[in-house]
Amino acid sequence: MLEAFGPSLYVADGPAVSFFGFPYPTRMVVARLSDGNSWVWSPIALTEDLTNAVEAIGPVRYILSPNKIHHLFLSEWSEHWPDARLYAPPGLAQKKPELRFVAELGDEPDPGWAADIDQVIFRGSFAMEEVVFFHRASRTAIVCDLIQRHPESNMSGWKGMLMRLDGLVGEHGSTPREWRATFLRRGPARAARDNVLGWKADRLVIAHGECAQSEATSIIAKALNWI
Repeated sequence: MLEAFGPSLYVADGPAVSFFGFPYPTRMVVARLSDGNSWVWSPIALTEDLTNAVEAIGPVRYILSPNKIHHLFLSEWSEHWPDARLYAPPGLAQKKPELRFVAELGDEPDPGWAADIDQVIFRGSFAMEEVVFFHRASRTAIVCDLIQRHPESNMSGWKGMLMRLDGLVGEHGSTPREWRATFLRRGPARAARDNVLGWKADRLVIAHGECAQSEATSIIAKALNWI
């Protein structure tokens, strides 16, 4: 289930979950930090095989969600690795007070992963803000819902038509239009986008749709040109 995506970076795909009646695939990232610990982004449903694969990379030290709707499996991961530190994106700690978060993510990376991973928050939306990451060793940008590129082959019927109209399909995928409309202040989001483009990422991992092993910076620029 866990596959190498780049140096010290791994991805795993999980089962689809329902989001307002639409089937959404799930994907997580594990980074092996320079100190040997594992950093887990947007964990998927935990299985025995996945547990063994993650532990083979290194002790799970950090578990985090990039935005406030990617929380479904945080509890089971936190329970399995009780010594791991759980981090919330803006808005999630208030939404899920039962989860034991140690801190809220900001624009500066936590000292525990600052040597390996950079981050920035896309602010300006009254609905949801997202934290985007950059894994230096693999030169990979890690994006959750801000960029969606669902495969054309999966987009059939009226649901597929709506996904196309929402600009979420194939190589021209982008941000859901209803989410774009909530960015009443585009300046902070534009600054975050410029920060991400400044990373000059080669690879791109996204939660929903097709990732990229090359030309990531160009893909990001086109997908976020609405900002």
